[in-house]
Amino acid sequence: MLRVVVLGAAAGGGVPQWNCGCAVCRKARSENQELQSSQASIAVSADGEHWYLVNASPDLRQQLIATPQLHPRAGQLRHSPIAGVILTNGEIDAVAGLLSMREGSPFTLYAHERVLAILRSNSIFNVLGENNVKRRPIEVDRAFEPALPDGSPSGMEILAFAVPGKGAWYLEGKAHPTGGDSAGDTLGLRILDKESGRYFYFLAACARVTDDLKSRLAGAALVFFDGTVWRDDELIAAGLGTKTGQSMGHISMSGDQGAIASLAGLDIGRKVFFHINNSNPALLHGSEERKALEQAGWQIPADGTEITL
Repeated sequence: MLRVVVLGAAAGGGVPQWNCGCAVCRKARSENQELQSSQASIAVSADGEHWYLVNASPDLRQQLIATPQLHPRAGQLRHSPIAGVILTNGEIDAVAGLLSMREGSPFTLYAHERVLAILRSNSIFNVLGENNVKRRPIEVDRAFEPALPDGSPSGMEILAFAVPGKGAWYLEGKAHPTGGDSAGDTLGLRILDKESGRYFYFLAACARVTDDLKSRLAGAALVFFDGTVWRDDELIAAGLGTKTGQSMGHISMSGDQGAIASLAGLDIGRKVFFHINNSNPALLHGSEERKALEQAGWQIPADGTEITL
Protein backbone atom coordinates (compact mmCIF):
# COMPACT_ATOMS: atom_id res chain seq x y z
CA MET A 1 0.00 0.00 0.00
CA LEU A 2 1.26 3.44 -0.90
CA ARG A 3 0.98 6.19 1.68
CA VAL A 4 1.41 9.80 0.57
CA VAL A 5 1.68 12.78 2.91
CA VAL A 6 1.38 16.32 1.53
CA LEU A 7 4.12 18.26 3.29
CA GLY A 8 3.24 21.48 1.48
CA ALA A 9 1.25 22.46 -1.59
CA ALA A 10 2.28 26.07 -2.23
CA ALA A 11 4.58 27.44 -4.90
CA GLY A 12 7.72 29.44 -4.15
CA GLY A 13 7.27 31.80 -1.21
CA GLY A 14 4.46 29.79 0.35
CA VAL A 15 1.21 31.21 1.69
CA PRO A 16 1.55 33.80 3.07
CA GLN A 17 4.72 34.91 1.33
CA TRP A 18 6.92 36.92 3.69
CA ASN A 19 6.84 40.11 1.61
CA CYS A 20 3.43 39.82 -0.08
CA GLY A 21 0.32 41.85 0.67
CA CYS A 22 -1.98 40.27 -1.94
CA ALA A 23 -5.54 39.34 -0.98
CA VAL A 24 -4.68 35.69 -0.31
CA CYS A 25 -1.63 36.47 1.85
CA ARG A 26 -3.51 39.11 3.85
CA LYS A 27 -6.32 36.69 4.61
CA ALA A 28 -3.87 33.89 5.44
CA ARG A 29 -2.23 36.09 8.08
CA SER A 30 -5.47 37.16 9.72
CA GLU A 31 -9.01 35.80 9.49
CA ASN A 32 -8.33 32.77 7.28
CA GLN A 33 -5.24 31.10 8.69
CA GLU A 34 -6.39 27.79 7.18
CA LEU A 35 -5.08 29.24 3.90
CA GLN A 36 -1.52 28.98 5.16
CA SER A 37 0.55 26.50 3.19
CA SER A 38 4.25 25.68 3.02
CA GLN A 39 6.18 25.14 -0.19
CA ALA A 40 5.52 22.10 -2.35
CA SER A 41 6.76 18.65 -1.35
CA ILE A 42 5.32 15.22 -0.58
CA ALA A 43 6.54 12.14 1.30
CA VAL A 44 5.71 8.65 0.06
CA SER A 45 6.15 5.18 1.56
CA ALA A 46 5.29 1.62 0.62
CA ASP A 47 5.74 0.20 4.12
CA GLY A 48 4.83 3.09 6.44
CA GLU A 49 8.31 2.95 7.98
CA HIS A 50 10.72 4.16 5.30
CA TRP A 51 9.83 7.37 3.49
CA TYR A 52 11.01 9.15 0.35
CA LEU A 53 10.62 12.87 -0.16
CA VAL A 54 9.68 14.14 -3.59
CA ASN A 55 11.48 17.48 -3.73
CA ALA A 56 12.99 19.20 -0.71
CA SER A 57 11.34 22.58 -0.28
CA PRO A 58 12.87 25.57 1.56
CA ASP A 59 10.27 24.87 4.30
CA LEU A 60 11.47 21.32 4.87
CA ARG A 61 12.58 21.71 8.48
CA GLN A 62 9.19 22.95 9.66
CA GLN A 63 7.45 20.33 7.50
CA LEU A 64 9.40 17.52 9.17
CA ILE A 65 8.59 18.89 12.61
CA ALA A 66 4.88 19.03 11.71
CA THR A 67 4.76 15.47 10.29
CA PRO A 68 4.79 12.67 12.90
CA GLN A 69 5.40 10.03 10.23
CA LEU A 70 8.82 11.60 9.63
CA HIS A 71 9.94 11.97 13.24
CA PRO A 72 12.95 10.06 14.64
CA ARG A 73 12.13 6.68 16.13
CA ALA A 74 11.42 6.83 19.86
CA GLY A 75 14.38 5.87 22.00
CA GLN A 76 17.06 6.67 19.41
CA LEU A 77 19.35 9.66 19.76
CA ARG A 78 19.85 10.02 16.02
CA HIS A 79 17.42 8.55 13.51
CA SER A 80 15.36 9.53 10.47
CA PRO A 81 12.79 7.46 8.57
CA ILE A 82 13.74 9.36 5.39
CA ALA A 83 15.49 6.89 3.10
CA GLY A 84 15.78 9.13 0.06
CA VAL A 85 14.92 12.34 -1.77
CA ILE A 86 13.75 12.38 -5.38
CA LEU A 87 14.14 15.67 -7.24
CA THR A 88 11.97 16.54 -10.24
CA ASN A 89 13.77 19.78 -11.14
CA GLY A 90 16.56 22.08 -10.01
CA GLU A 91 14.47 25.05 -8.89
CA ILE A 92 15.09 26.59 -5.48
CA ASP A 93 11.59 25.35 -4.51
CA ALA A 94 12.80 21.78 -4.99
CA VAL A 95 16.41 21.74 -3.75
CA ALA A 96 16.89 24.37 -1.02
CA GLY A 97 15.53 22.06 1.68
CA LEU A 98 18.44 19.69 1.13
CA LEU A 99 20.52 22.09 3.21
CA SER A 100 18.25 21.29 6.17
CA MET A 101 19.33 17.64 5.91
CA ARG A 102 23.03 18.21 6.55
CA GLU A 103 23.20 16.76 10.08
CA GLY A 104 24.66 13.40 9.10
CA SER A 105 21.70 11.06 8.66
CA PRO A 106 22.28 8.88 5.59
CA PHE A 107 19.91 8.97 2.63
CA THR A 108 20.09 8.65 -1.14
CA LEU A 109 19.49 11.55 -3.49
CA TYR A 110 17.92 10.72 -6.86
CA ALA A 111 17.82 13.29 -9.67
CA HIS A 112 18.42 13.71 -13.37
CA GLU A 113 22.07 14.25 -14.27
CA ARG A 114 21.31 17.87 -15.22
CA VAL A 115 20.07 18.56 -11.69
CA LEU A 116 22.92 16.65 -10.07
CA ALA A 117 25.31 18.80 -12.12
CA ILE A 118 23.73 21.94 -10.68
CA LEU A 119 24.28 20.64 -7.16
CA ARG A 120 27.90 19.71 -7.93
CA SER A 121 28.58 23.16 -9.36
CA ASN A 122 27.42 24.90 -6.16
CA SER A 123 29.83 24.14 -3.33
CA ILE A 124 27.26 24.84 -0.60
CA PHE A 125 25.70 21.44 -1.35
CA ASN A 126 28.99 19.80 -0.40
CA VAL A 127 27.67 19.87 3.19
CA LEU A 128 25.81 16.75 2.05
CA GLY A 129 28.93 14.61 2.03
CA GLU A 130 28.74 11.59 -0.22
CA ASN A 131 29.74 9.30 2.64
CA ASN A 132 26.22 9.85 3.99
CA VAL A 133 24.30 11.11 0.96
CA LYS A 134 24.72 8.96 -2.12
CA ARG A 135 23.77 10.64 -5.40
CA ARG A 136 22.09 8.50 -8.02
CA PRO A 137 21.18 9.71 -11.53
CA ILE A 138 17.65 9.24 -12.83
CA GLU A 139 17.22 8.27 -16.47
CA VAL A 140 14.14 9.39 -18.38
CA ASP A 141 11.65 6.59 -19.16
CA ARG A 142 13.70 3.98 -17.33
CA ALA A 143 12.03 2.71 -14.15
CA PHE A 144 14.09 2.10 -11.01
CA GLU A 145 13.45 0.88 -7.48
CA PRO A 146 14.96 3.08 -4.77
CA ALA A 147 16.81 1.12 -2.11
CA LEU A 148 16.31 1.14 1.64
CA PRO A 149 19.25 2.16 3.83
CA ASP A 150 20.40 -1.47 4.20
CA GLY A 151 20.31 -1.94 0.42
CA SER A 152 17.13 -3.99 0.34
CA PRO A 153 14.33 -3.08 -2.10
CA SER A 154 11.84 -0.38 -1.09
CA GLY A 155 8.82 -1.97 -2.77
CA MET A 156 8.30 1.10 -4.94
CA GLU A 157 9.04 1.62 -8.62
CA ILE A 158 9.76 5.13 -9.87
CA LEU A 159 9.39 6.03 -13.53
CA ALA A 160 10.55 9.53 -14.47
CA PHE A 161 9.48 11.11 -17.74
CA ALA A 162 10.10 14.46 -19.39
CA VAL A 163 7.33 17.05 -19.39
CA PRO A 164 7.22 20.45 -21.09
CA GLY A 165 8.83 23.03 -18.84
CA LYS A 166 11.93 25.15 -18.46
CA GLY A 167 15.18 25.21 -16.59
CA ALA A 168 15.78 26.80 -13.21
CA TRP A 169 15.14 30.55 -13.40
CA TYR A 170 18.43 31.41 -11.66
CA LEU A 171 20.26 29.90 -14.64
CA GLU A 172 18.48 32.05 -17.22
CA GLY A 173 21.04 33.61 -19.53
CA LYS A 174 23.82 31.44 -18.08
CA ALA A 175 25.45 28.27 -19.31
CA HIS A 176 24.05 25.13 -17.74
CA PRO A 177 26.76 23.03 -16.01
CA THR A 178 26.07 20.15 -18.42
CA GLY A 179 25.54 22.28 -21.53
CA GLY A 180 23.24 20.80 -24.17
CA ASP A 181 19.48 21.13 -24.39
CA SER A 182 16.95 21.24 -21.56
CA ALA A 183 15.87 17.59 -21.68
CA GLY A 184 15.59 16.42 -18.08
CA ASP A 185 15.15 19.86 -16.50
CA THR A 186 11.49 19.15 -15.67
CA LEU A 187 10.34 15.65 -14.79
CA GLY A 188 7.05 14.01 -13.96
CA LEU A 189 6.99 10.83 -11.88
CA ARG A 190 4.91 7.69 -11.83
CA ILE A 191 5.24 6.11 -8.39
CA LEU A 192 4.07 2.49 -8.17
CA ASP A 193 3.63 0.06 -5.28
CA LYS A 194 5.11 -3.19 -6.60
CA GLU A 195 3.01 -5.42 -4.35
CA SER A 196 -0.43 -3.99 -5.17
CA GLY A 197 0.26 -2.54 -8.61
CA ARG A 198 -1.35 0.76 -7.53
CA TYR A 199 0.34 3.95 -8.70
CA PHE A 200 -0.01 7.71 -8.88
CA TYR A 201 1.51 10.57 -10.85
CA PHE A 202 3.34 13.64 -9.60
CA LEU A 203 3.93 16.74 -11.75
CA ALA A 204 4.88 19.84 -9.77
CA ALA A 205 5.67 21.75 -12.97
CA CYS A 206 4.24 21.43 -16.47
CA ALA A 207 4.00 24.02 -19.22
CA ARG A 208 1.38 22.25 -21.36
CA VAL A 209 -0.54 19.01 -21.67
CA THR A 210 0.59 16.90 -24.62
CA ASP A 211 -1.12 13.86 -26.13
CA ASP A 212 1.64 11.70 -24.65
CA LEU A 213 0.96 13.11 -21.19
CA LYS A 214 -2.77 12.51 -21.54
CA SER A 215 -2.14 8.87 -22.42
CA ARG A 216 0.08 8.45 -19.36
CA LEU A 217 -2.37 10.02 -16.91
CA ALA A 218 -5.55 8.40 -18.27
CA GLY A 219 -7.13 6.11 -15.69
CA ALA A 220 -4.70 6.95 -12.88
CA ALA A 221 -6.07 6.63 -9.35
CA LEU A 222 -4.36 9.86 -8.23
CA VAL A 223 -2.61 12.76 -9.95
CA PHE A 224 -0.77 15.66 -8.33
CA PHE A 225 -0.60 18.36 -11.00
CA ASP A 226 0.87 21.83 -11.46
CA GLY A 227 -1.62 24.42 -10.21
CA THR A 228 0.67 27.44 -10.02
CA VAL A 229 -1.64 30.03 -11.57
CA TRP A 230 -5.33 30.30 -12.36
CA ARG A 231 -4.76 32.34 -15.52
CA ASP A 232 -1.60 32.83 -17.54
CA ASP A 233 -1.29 36.59 -16.96
CA GLU A 234 -2.28 36.37 -13.29
CA LEU A 235 0.85 37.96 -11.80
CA ILE A 236 0.76 40.80 -14.30
CA ALA A 237 -2.97 41.49 -13.83
CA ALA A 238 -2.56 41.51 -10.04
CA GLY A 239 0.43 43.87 -10.18
CA LEU A 240 2.65 41.26 -8.54
CA GLY A 241 5.13 40.61 -11.32
CA THR A 242 5.99 40.81 -14.99
CA LYS A 243 6.06 37.14 -15.97
CA THR A 244 3.32 34.94 -17.35
CA GLY A 245 2.78 31.41 -16.15
CA GLN A 246 4.05 30.07 -19.47
CA SER A 247 7.26 32.10 -19.25
CA MET A 248 7.89 30.43 -15.88
CA GLY A 249 7.15 26.96 -17.29
CA HIS A 250 3.70 26.56 -15.71
CA ILE A 251 0.33 25.85 -17.31
CA SER A 252 -2.71 27.75 -16.03
CA MET A 253 -5.58 25.99 -14.29
CA SER A 254 -8.23 27.71 -16.43
CA GLY A 255 -8.71 28.38 -20.13
CA ASP A 256 -9.16 26.22 -23.19
CA GLN A 257 -5.54 25.05 -22.99
CA GLY A 258 -5.42 25.00 -19.21
CA ALA A 259 -5.07 22.00 -16.93
CA ILE A 260 -8.74 21.65 -16.03
CA ALA A 261 -9.89 21.53 -19.65
CA SER A 262 -6.91 19.55 -20.93
CA LEU A 263 -7.20 16.78 -18.35
CA ALA A 264 -10.98 16.46 -18.43
CA GLY A 265 -12.44 13.11 -19.45
CA LEU A 266 -9.36 11.02 -18.62
CA ASP A 267 -11.04 9.00 -15.86
CA ILE A 268 -8.56 10.14 -13.21
CA GLY A 269 -9.72 9.02 -9.79
CA ARG A 270 -8.47 11.90 -7.63
CA LYS A 271 -7.17 15.14 -9.12
CA VAL A 272 -5.07 17.31 -6.81
CA PHE A 273 -3.62 20.70 -7.68
CA PHE A 274 -0.15 21.31 -6.31
CA HIS A 275 2.56 24.02 -6.30
CA ILE A 276 -0.10 26.77 -6.06
CA ASN A 277 1.09 30.37 -6.08
CA ASN A 278 -0.18 32.81 -3.47
CA SER A 279 -1.55 34.97 -6.32
CA ASN A 280 -4.00 32.22 -7.33
CA PRO A 281 -7.60 33.22 -6.46
CA ALA A 282 -8.65 29.56 -6.46
CA LEU A 283 -7.05 29.32 -3.01
CA LEU A 284 -9.93 31.38 -1.59
CA HIS A 285 -12.85 29.28 -0.39
CA GLY A 286 -16.09 30.49 -1.95
CA SER A 287 -14.39 32.25 -4.85
CA GLU A 288 -15.75 31.67 -8.36
CA GLU A 289 -12.41 30.14 -9.28
CA ARG A 290 -12.55 27.68 -6.37
CA LYS A 291 -16.13 26.72 -7.23
CA ALA A 292 -15.16 26.07 -10.86
CA LEU A 293 -12.17 23.98 -9.78
CA GLU A 294 -14.22 21.84 -7.41
CA GLN A 295 -17.07 21.40 -9.90
CA ALA A 296 -14.50 19.98 -12.31
CA GLY A 297 -13.47 17.42 -9.68
CA TRP A 298 -10.22 19.00 -8.52
CA GLN A 299 -8.95 19.47 -4.96
CA ILE A 300 -6.44 21.69 -3.19
CA PRO A 301 -4.83 19.83 -0.28
CA ALA A 302 -3.92 21.17 3.14
CA ASP A 303 -0.48 20.59 4.61
CA GLY A 304 -0.45 17.27 6.42
CA THR A 305 -3.08 15.61 4.23
CA GLU A 306 -2.44 11.85 3.98
CA ILE A 307 -3.67 9.79 1.03
CA THR A 308 -3.47 6.00 0.77
CA LEU A 309 -3.60 3.89 -2.38
